[in-house]
Amino acid sequence: MTELLTAAQMRAIEQAAIESGEFTGLELMERAGQGVVEAIFEEWPELNRRGASPSRSPGYLRPDEEDPLRAVVLCGPGNNGGDGFVVARLLHGLGWAVDVFLYGDAEKLPPDARENYGRWVELGAVQHLSKQGALQNAAKPDIVVDSVFGTGLARPIEGELGQVLQSLDAWIALGGVKVIAVDTPSGLCSDSGKSLGPFAVASLTVAFHLAKRGHFLDRGAIQSGRLIVKSIGLAEHWNSQAERPVLKMIEGAPKRVFKGRADHKYTHGHAFILTGGAAKTGAARLAARGALRIGAGLVTLGVPGSAQMEVAAQVTALMVRRIDGAEGFADALGDERLNALCLGPGMGLERARELVPVVLQAKRATVLDADALTAFADDPAALLGQLHENCVLTPHGGEFARLFPDITEKLAATPTKGPAYSKVDATREAAKRAGCVVLFKGPDTVIAAPDGRCSINAAFYDRSAPWLATAGSGDVLAGFITGLLARGFAPMQAAETGAWLHVECARSFGPGLIAEDLPEQLPYVLKNIDI
Repeated sequence: MTELLTAAQMRAIEQAAIESGEFTGLELMERAGQGVVEAIFEEWPELNRRGASPSRSPGYLRPDEEDPLRAVVLCGPGNNGGDGFVVARLLHGLGWAVDVFLYGDAEKLPPDARENYGRWVELGAVQHLSKQGALQNAAKPDIVVDSVFGTGLARPIEGELGQVLQSLDAWIALGGVKVIAVDTPSGLCSDSGKSLGPFAVASLTVAFHLAKRGHFLDRGAIQSGRLIVKSIGLAEHWNSQAERPVLKMIEGAPKRVFKGRADHKYTHGHAFILTGGAAKTGAARLAARGALRIGAGLVTLGVPGSAQMEVAAQVTALMVRRIDGAEGFADALGDERLNALCLGPGMGLERARELVPVVLQAKRATVLDADALTAFADDPAALLGQLHENCVLTPHGGEFARLFPDITEKLAATPTKGPAYSKVDATREAAKRAGCVVLFKGPDTVIAAPDGRCSINAAFYDRSAPWLATAGSGDVLAGFITGLLARGFAPMQAAETGAWLHVECARSFGPGLIAEDLPEQLPYVLKNIDI
């Protein structure tokens, strides 16, 4: 799994490397600037007219006299601004016409940024970004490099600077102008993905060493455009200097567990999924199909008498058992081979309120979704007090708010400083309170365990799957997780693996996806990853 850093963790890694004597701050800044220029040419090869590498520049060249490529570089008052001065110098050395703007006082720049400011001043002028109309008077560029604020932004952007950043959108609208953000788009909280006031929207964001949490949370992907991560020479061993825990990005399924022994069907577990009443069984059937496809040895649907014939007419490989009330459910759970249970999809609030306590008393691996969560909206403590460590809760935003209203209030608040309270913070707090794994759904799905472990399953950038926003897709996800629990996966691993495979199925199918397609796509996905 790829690690995602906070701003503080990245600073600790850089500082440790510098203090070791392996690097200087100036060297890291130079490598960052080179990485930005390399990323620009990788993304838009047509901009590399000279076919040159910024790290092997042939020296400072005059801008092409006929129709030179133009860049506007916006530098801020910190080391992110220093990166921008390096980018300006390297582009100038490759024959570009470059206009540089500085927000803040050059005399107050940090030492390394101040040094690169001086190196640029030997080549060209620096205009004040805060000067009224200065940016608007610049010639239309081919690219704008946003190096005003990077990962360390801790205060909202206000006033004229906010208007300047938003004005970049007008240039983009004219066509042909590309905005490249250095580390993060200015105005984006790199820890939470939230906007700290008016913000710039980038065409391309170039991050260094490792991506940051905010690139994959909240508005992060929307503001970042395309994300490229560039090495600045920091070896992996420096990651140990970052304060733990470091967040992980889910990037695969554990083949070893999938390829376990298969003596007979019960070796792979028996999942039990409860349905709602007549005409309300579709969601549970979707979950059951997902559990079966992902490898549960058997899957049984617990159906009230009113829907028994309806369900029997719809299923083949799935089994059906009549479950009308708490007593019948308790009797069914007397079968110890039922090792993973799922309650909630299409279940109905009254039925959920009656049967959820029964399953929680059994202390078996349990997924609670949809109605099983909403049924306790008037008294969340009544549910939270019964949960155990083998549970997985899978709320979307509305269900999360009903269970954890105070946490949701903090998450929804407009940030007044950075780092802002994030979806990671909210999910970790919810998992600790619930005493079990919480999977907080969305394109930026966050999964947390009560011990603080946390991961992100983001459907952004190259993993974007907007067609997952379709009725029933969440029910299939609940089924995937239930099936993995039946296979013997631990709750955190089941949630992570199920979420990752859920997105991969959607990406494999593509546009036009409906929920029924997800389980049927799973064999192709598993085959493609050699499972």
